[in-house]
Amino acid sequence: MDLGFIVLVDDEVACSDWEQELYRMGVPPEMDVYFETVDSAVEKLPEYARDPRPGALLTGDVETMARLVEKGGAVPRINLGGIHYRADRTQRLRYIFLTPQEERDLRALASRGIEVTAQDVPAARPLPLADVLTGEGNR
Repeated sequence: MDLGFIVLVDDEVACSDWEQELYRMGVPPEMDVYFETVDSAVEKLPEYARDPRPGALLTGDVETMARLVEKGGAVPRINLGGIHYRADRTQRLRYIFLTPQEERDLRALASRGIEVTAQDVPAARPLPLADVLTGEGNR
């Protein structure tokens, strides 16, 4: 499935023409890229959902996704791609490192009925959140 558009939800990038241009350089010219703050994304999510093209909504971190959902953003599923190492994070999968707060946020998102999985590459089998948090996906 080829994506027709990407929505990047990032309060800082949404206000920086320079950073937006950097992101646009990384996608094919025929793909639309939209930059939204958390607040503007909540308002525009229904519009993006009606777009007949396949699309992806991206956030740079778990906290931004949690804020988006908390403010009313309708997100049916979340895929954790790569969350990189940081000193305060514990490795859960070879490509997923989480803080205790990120784990709480992900559990809270799942408790809202959102399907939370992890998948490092498109061809990989999506792992459910429970397997991510227990490290079962490493076996």
